[in-house]
Amino acid sequence: FVESSCHSRIFWMKLNKLLLQGKFFQLEINDPYAGPILLDEKLASRCGYVLSEDVWGNPVFRASVLGCHVANEADELFSLIVNIKVSSFSSMRAAVTYTYPMYCSYSSWASREIVCEENYMEVSVKTDVPAVSNDYTVAWMSALPETQNVAYQLWQLMFVSPSGRKRITVSDAAKLGYSFNNTLSRVYLRAPYHSNESDVSMVSGINMNMVTSTSMYRQRWLLLLIDTTVSCPVDGISFTDTTLTWTVPSVIPTLVVQESTFLSKNILMGVDGRVIVNPEENNYLLEHNQTHIQVTIPIGAEGGKLKSSISGGVYGVIYSIDLFLEHTWADADWQTTKYTVIKSITTPFMPQVPTVINNTLPEERLFNVAFGHFLPDVSLVAIAIGNVPFTLREAQHHRFKIYETPFSNRTKGFILEVSFDDPYILKEYVNRNETKYTLLINYTISVGPEMTLYYHSAEVECVIADIELPEAVGSCDEENLYLAIPTFGLHQYWNLYLGNKLLNRHIAVTNGYLPATNSTHLILQIPLFAVGVTYEEVSFQKIKARFDVALRKVRTMETLQMFSVSCNFNSSAFIICHPDGTIMVSAQMKTVPAIDMSKTKLRDRSCKPREYNEGHAFFKFHVTTCGTSVKFEGDHIIYENEISYEKETLPGQSIATITRDPDYRLTVLCYYRAKETLVLGAFTSDPSTSPPFGSGTMVPRSNIAVYRRIRQALNVVSRVSKDESFVEFYEPNIAIFKRPMEPVFLEVELKDESPHTELYLENCWVTGSPDFNSTPRWNITVDGCEINGSEYVA
Repeated sequence: FVESSCHSRIFWMKLNKLLLQGKFFQLEINDPYAGPILLDEKLASRCGYVLSEDVWGNPVFRASVLGCHVANEADELFSLIVNIKVSSFSSMRAAVTYTYPMYCSYSSWASREIVCEENYMEVSVKTDVPAVSNDYTVAWMSALPETQNVAYQLWQLMFVSPSGRKRITVSDAAKLGYSFNNTLSRVYLRAPYHSNESDVSMVSGINMNMVTSTSMYRQRWLLLLIDTTVSCPVDGISFTDTTLTWTVPSVIPTLVVQESTFLSKNILMGVDGRVIVNPEENNYLLEHNQTHIQVTIPIGAEGGKLKSSISGGVYGVIYSIDLFLEHTWADADWQTTKYTVIKSITTPFMPQVPTVINNTLPEERLFNVAFGHFLPDVSLVAIAIGNVPFTLREAQHHRFKIYETPFSNRTKGFILEVSFDDPYILKEYVNRNETKYTLLINYTISVGPEMTLYYHSAEVECVIADIELPEAVGSCDEENLYLAIPTFGLHQYWNLYLGNKLLNRHIAVTNGYLPATNSTHLILQIPLFAVGVTYEEVSFQKIKARFDVALRKVRTMETLQMFSVSCNFNSSAFIICHPDGTIMVSAQMKTVPAIDMSKTKLRDRSCKPREYNEGHAFFKFHVTTCGTSVKFEGDHIIYENEISYEKETLPGQSIATITRDPDYRLTVLCYYRAKETLVLGAFTSDPSTSPPFGSGTMVPRSNIAVYRRIRQALNVVSRVSKDESFVEFYEPNIAIFKRPMEPVFLEVELKDESPHTELYLENCWVTGSPDFNSTPRWNITVDGCEINGSEYVA
């Protein structure tokens, strides 16, 4: 419960805080004459007592051997009796009193000894007053009878301060908080800090509190004057992020009048009342020179205590250590001076932002996060994962793993393990085939004995390639293309796109596809002549068709994969309407007798078949050529032409002749949606890279044809000039490449004689490839408004 010692003429007593936990205690000083006296601050500073706590929170009591109630035997043996009262109540009722005597032996007194305690300054001086024999006294009294009227044994104190000189009696000095007395061989003065009679002066950069005094004593024919000046440092503490430094002046002018005779003899340092013989073993640094004595302590060094603290919602630490310094010197005025300073030092609050160390194991799909560094007085009380709070017991029940781990420098941390697959982990599909897992943590820790709560948030991410991109399988039959695509991840990570349109069931059915699904795949059946089929090669003998579907990210629309199926087909009759306005027709004319297919033609008689045989003719032309007409029906634009055969006379066996019906024609129709863009002229696309979106049909036309009233399309021609003269133009249906900031000279002409018709240029753009649907694209005009003048940046 109690441990005590004696060092440098000071009683040291320490109480065990564990036995006092939750209780109240008081100290009483046992006066041999007056009985127990309750220790308070005023009594402590006047009588040479200190009641404080060490850095570990244990109550500490110190007393000078020259204290008011200390029993003194020949200035060598000292004793003090202290009553320790312990109660469960703040009123101290029902207190239990423990009487504890302390003893101290001290005989190696120096001529002058100075103690600088936390709440008082004390100086004691050896008095070598010559003894006066009785015979000598009687003789003087006989010779000078008037000396019997002189005051006898009267001590007075003279203080010298900036306000002047003050001479007072010892009893008056006690009323001011001073304590003066004499023992068998010494006199001593104990003074409070910052009294009215004190002065603060700077010595070698250190502020010193000083009381300049002379003790005066008259005994018969002797006037004794004793210098009882005392000076103690009041600062001298400095800090860095890693060390604290305590500086005390080596030479104090008010205590050493003849500095030239000053000789330092010994310097000792101590921690918590114990002398440190080899400071370097504890990483302490004790240095001294002609002006300073300096003690440097690493923050966190043994002997002191680091304590966790919270300030302004920030976690940090405070380091405390109890030091003392003992300096012995000699000079011409004093044979020996022993100067002792006791200092309790506490650093300012030092923020220590906790660190989150990511030790995640991607191969085990496990977050491993260390949170530290903390002192032993910190404990983890709760966590929140993804804003969902958990007590430690709930976290363990949820199969989160939480445990403490030791770190260096006697610190610790907390380890948290969470599976990637936990429902509270955020998951985000990124890049091509990777998932970003995010662990959002909010720690709640309890700090210090006050159990102050501190909160710290952290975010830990891990990206791993754990998603397999799907691979499609294509096939064909005589009339259809088939594409089988895995359904894993569809609509979660990625979507299928046909061009720039989301390929959903509605689009599939509208375009004539037949979608079907099983447990693992989406199977698309695409008819040969359905919208979206690309015809890479079309000839009289075969059709090479391809169907493309893009796999794109759900959020960013980034294309990750292209799924394609390509096959060759044989078809006796077909019509293909390309998005650039190109029409390809393989016409079959079954007549008896057979006609010469080389003589078939379109409305423009100059448009002949490119290939033919006995029963087929193959035509390729543009909607703006060969006499093609246009009309609007509902939401479609219809381009129409006719394949015909001129009247022919056949030889017969008689004079009469046989003629073929001149009205026999094959009507070719191409349907385009009115809301789509049909590229005519200047900006064209390569049919092999762009899916067509027109549909066509061939209708044998009879003699009786009923037509609805239709609206004729305007005849618009667009061209790109090679320069600003608009004399020489590029050929139609070819890609035109321009450098950045190079102007484009575009001409759009309306060939219409109606006075009520006007030309309005809506949207024009350029792309980086021959495909007009490719991205990125740069606008030249938008809604008829010019962008960047006549120049564009590719």
